[in-house]
Amino acid sequence: MVRAVATFETSLSKSELQRYARHLNIPEFGLAAQEKLKASRVLMIGTGGLGSPAALYLAAAGVGTLGLVDADVVDVSNLQRQVLHGTKDVGRSKLDSAADRLKDVNPHVALELHRTVFTAANAMEIARGYDLILDGTDNFPTRYLSNDVACWLKIPNVYGSILRFEGQVSVFAPHLGGPCYRCMSPQPPAPGLVPTCAEGGVLGVLPGIVGSMQALEAIKLLTGVGQPLIGRLLHVDTLGMKFRTFTLRRDEQCAVCSSQPSITEPIDYQGFCGLPSAHSAMIPPAVPTITVQDLKTLRDNHSPHVLIDVREPAEIAVGEIAGSVKIPLGEIPGRFNELPRDQKLVVHCKLGGRSAKAVGFLLEQGFTNVWNVEGGITAWARDIDNSVAVA
Repeated sequence: MVRAVATFETSLSKSELQRYARHLNIPEFGLAAQEKLKASRVLMIGTGGLGSPAALYLAAAGVGTLGLVDADVVDVSNLQRQVLHGTKDVGRSKLDSAADRLKDVNPHVALELHRTVFTAANAMEIARGYDLILDGTDNFPTRYLSNDVACWLKIPNVYGSILRFEGQVSVFAPHLGGPCYRCMSPQPPAPGLVPTCAEGGVLGVLPGIVGSMQALEAIKLLTGVGQPLIGRLLHVDTLGMKFRTFTLRRDEQCAVCSSQPSITEPIDYQGFCGLPSAHSAMIPPAVPTITVQDLKTLRDNHSPHVLIDVREPAEIAVGEIAGSVKIPLGEIPGRFNELPRDQKLVVHCKLGGRSAKAVGFLLEQGFTNVWNVEGGITAWARDIDNSVAVA
C-alpha cells in the first residue's frame, strides 16, 4: 500500500518558500514565524542612517508591509551611511529611492509611502493600523512623538540612536510590561546640549550595526521568537567593541504611560523640545538674525562686515563662503578677543544652530553688532550660490 504524502497549507507562495528557505530551516523559526512576518505591518520613520539597514533587512526577511515616512531628498553627504540610496539618487526623494531599492530586494513586500514629516497633526493617522513602529530618526521631537503614539496605539516602538562611534537600541512597550521612552528620558536635553550627527559626525558603519539590531528586534516582536529588548537598553561602543546592557524600569509618574497620564494626545514636540517649528532654523528668539539674501546684499554692496564660519575644519574643506573667518564653535570662548568690536559680525554654520550659540555667547561678552545667518551655508547654497558644496 502506498502511504499518502502529507500536505500542508500556507499563505506563502512557492516563490516565497524558495526565497525564505534558510528561515524555514531554523527549528525555532520555521514556517509559522515566516507566515507571521508576511502578515505583519511595520511603520518606519525615516529612511536614513538607521532606516536604511533596517528597511533592507526587514524587506529581505519578508515583512508583508513596510510603511515609510520621509520628506527628505538624498544628499551626497548621506551616502557614507544611508545604504538604501546611491550616487544616482542624489537629489531624488528618499522615498522614491528607497522604494526602488526595496522592491529590488524583495518584490513580495508591499510598500506604503508617506511623503511627509511625522508631526502631531498626522502621527496618529499615519501610525494607526501598523503592528510596530521602528524609529530611525535623529531628533528628539520625533522620538517623543513616536513613543507617545506607540503607547496610545499599544504597539511596540523599536528605538535606536547613534553618534560618532556609539549607539543604543531598546524596545519601548508599556502594553507588554516594559517602560516607554519617556520613562527613560522624562525631559529632553537642553537645545544644543547633544550634538546632531551633522554636528558631531557618525562613523558610517555604526548605523548599519544599530539599524540591523533594530530590524532584529522588530522580527522577534512580530514573530514571538526570542527575547526582545523590553525593559533593557543595549549600548554599543564600536571603538572598543564593547556591549553593555542596562535595565530600564517603568516610571509610575510617567506623563504618558502611567495610570494617570498628563499627556493623552499628540502635542507640538518642536516646542516641547525647545525647537522651533519645522523648516525654521534652531535659533533662540533673542538672537539677531539675517537671511542669506541679506548677507548677499551686504557682500554685493561691499558693506563693512566680518563673516565668521563656526563649522568644523572637515566641513569647511567640503565647501565654504569665500572670505569667511574660520573659528570652530568650540574655539569661540578662547578666541573671541580676535574679533573686532567696532564692525558688524555675521556668523554662520551649516543650518544656523551652532552659529546661534556663537552669537549668543558673543552678545554675553559685550558685542553689540553681531548677527546669525538663518539657515546657514545650506540656505546659501540652496538660494544664493549652488556651486557651494555642503557637508
